[in-house]
Amino acid sequence: MGGDPAGARFEPASDGVARLDGEITLRSVGRLLAAGRDAILAGRADAIDLAGVTGADSAGLALLIEWLSLARQAGRAVSYRNVPTQIEQLARLSDVQDLILPAKASIG
Repeated sequence: MGGDPAGARFEPASDGVARLDGEITLRSVGRLLAAGRDAILAGRADAIDLAGVTGADSAGLALLIEWLSLARQAGRAVSYRNVPTQIEQLARLSDVQDLILPAKASIG
């Protein structure tokens, strides 16, 4: 659905688990923003699988945060699955890991 010259793709799904593939960088986030927004509002992106993300920069992290904001404003919830290490590191450096990373179960 949402693609760009850098090869980034956002694919919503009827089961509510969308896929994000390719590089989510300044070059790709403009086109991905609308595709994700539409899918979130339609209930086709309650979870977004990031396993296919091959690279990210701060614009990509901002995109993920914006999708969370859009979902919250619409009374929906969005979570991210299979968050790549590069995005984890950016989220920690920006002190937004609690927004992006799935909650880890604690033992004990």
